[in-house]
Amino acid sequence: MSKNKVLNLRDKINDNEVDLSLSNLTEVPVKELAAFPKATVLDLSCNNLTSLPPEFCSLTYLVKIDLSKNQIVGLPVDLGRLVALQHLDLYNNKLTSLPLSFSQLRNLKWLDLKDNPLEPTLAKVAGDCLDEKQCKQCATRVLQHMKALQEEADKERERRLHKEREREKKKEAQQRAREAKEKEARKREKAEEKERKRREFDAQRAAQAAQEKRKEQKREKPRQDQPVAVKSVPKTKRSILGVILKLVVMLLGGAFGAVAVCHMTSLRKEAACAPLNMLVEEVLSWAQGQEVLRDILQKFSEKQP
Repeated sequence: MSKNKVLNLRDKINDNEVDLSLSNLTEVPVKELAAFPKATVLDLSCNNLTSLPPEFCSLTYLVKIDLSKNQIVGLPVDLGRLVALQHLDLYNNKLTSLPLSFSQLRNLKWLDLKDNPLEPTLAKVAGDCLDEKQCKQCATRVLQHMKALQEEADKERERRLHKEREREKKKEAQQRAREAKEKEARKREKAEEKERKRREFDAQRAAQAAQEKRKEQKREKPRQDQPVAVKSVPKTKRSILGVILKLVVMLLGGAFGAVAVCHMTSLRKEAACAPLNMLVEEVLSWAQGQEVLRDILQKFSEKQP
């Protein structure tokens, strides 16, 4: 409101009462009213109000409010904040119900709800307000009714919260079970993968060992499909060795023949056989000194003529 309107509002104040009735108001000047906390009585009757703003509940110092003969269809949810309120006139409006916070108006002593399209249960509880006594009874009965509704709403809210907590617990348990299952599956997969790699490793080691064994067998055992390779001597060397061996055999044969002729025939007295016989005698004398050859030489001597 403008400064002039504020001055006009000040003009509406008489002691502790603000009279805004018959002011053709469509909304409540809450901000301006808050400037006069000592005005505990507020008359807003006979206006065109259809609702009260949430800020209206901040006028907690109000003791008496007259909202009769308006077009109000609903009261603020936090109406229960007006804990100092003792007298409330809602005659001839369009209310069908009251907010649950109405039960918190513990100081309310007087209430008029006549000529409102109240829902049947509330209308029965409110009854008539044709005199002071009936209006006081209306306040008492409506407060008790609203307290019961509040308790039931609290219980219902608690049941919903309990169900919600149970659903959350169940959901968390399912989540934990799912995570545990997934963890076990990952653990099993890792174990299977490790076992697979271990088998592959063992198979690889076994294959390497078998290959090494085959190589070792090939080195130690000659191949069965081929004869043992004999180190070949060059053909030229074989022919020379053969000739030398033949010469040696022939010389040995001639030497033994000469010894036999010179030692066992009548030619042993010849001068040509003397050196050979002397050599034979020396060899025999040496051989007779050997135990092993002694008997052989003895038998050889007995055969001499």
